[in-house]
Amino acid sequence: MLKNRLATLLIWLSAVLICAVFIWLLADMFLNGLPRLSWTFLSNPPSDAGRAGGIAPIIVSTGLIVLVAVAVAAPLGLATAVLLSEFTASNSRFGRVIERSLEVLAGVPSIVFGLFGNAFFCIYLGLGFSILSGGLTLACMALPIMINTATAGLRSVPDDYRVSAAALGMSRAAALLHLLLPAAAPAIMAGLMLGIARAGAETAALIFTSGYVDRMPDTLMDSGRALSVHIYDLAMNVAGGDANAYASALVLVVLLLIINSLASSLTQHWLRNRIITS
Repeated sequence: MLKNRLATLLIWLSAVLICAVFIWLLADMFLNGLPRLSWTFLSNPPSDAGRAGGIAPIIVSTGLIVLVAVAVAAPLGLATAVLLSEFTASNSRFGRVIERSLEVLAGVPSIVFGLFGNAFFCIYLGLGFSILSGGLTLACMALPIMINTATAGLRSVPDDYRVSAAALGMSRAAALLHLLLPAAAPAIMAGLMLGIARAGAETAALIFTSGYVDRMPDTLMDSGRALSVHIYDLAMNVAGGDANAYASALVLVVLLLIINSLASSLTQHWLRNRIITS
């Protein structure tokens, strides 16, 4: 009995500690960043090395970088997850090699991805310091998270779904499209959100690939500064830039919360419509 109470107490203390750290982080950003937030801050370009002005080009560059990363990583990640879960035996050598490679890639420091992106995308492919190079590098970083989460989601679908689909004469493609993917949609969306969160908050990899330029980009081949890079630069290299760094960090957190909430709502709405129409 005493051990159960002690275990329960430790679990509650762990949960309270995590919540306290999260609340402290949010409170610090709100207290220091909220006074700087205004429409002028969101709609104007930075000036005086970021000490004054706003972050409009930074927000646009961040959105384009994340869009490129998701557009490349989402289909590749989903296709690989389907291959591993539905067309490859879990104990096969090929499957083990792929899964072990993904585990190693997930643990590679972001600075290594940045050096790889600089050498391959910027120099070898000739894309230079650009939003496209940054987005492709972030796609490489997000892929292991997306694949592992989507694979786990598809494997958690009961085999009864597959047996029932085979009994009804459905092809594997039809069963995958109409039964397995909808059943695993929450896990797939969770992996996508984790990938977007990592892409949106990444700094080291973007310094070597998308660059530092803080002007408004015209195309994906232009260099662009992401919000995370802007925050790092203001906090570490610009004297007197702390206030705008806090405000930019608050904008980044709010954007990630909006994207997560929107994606979760769309997933629930899509699943509800499928249940009603089926």
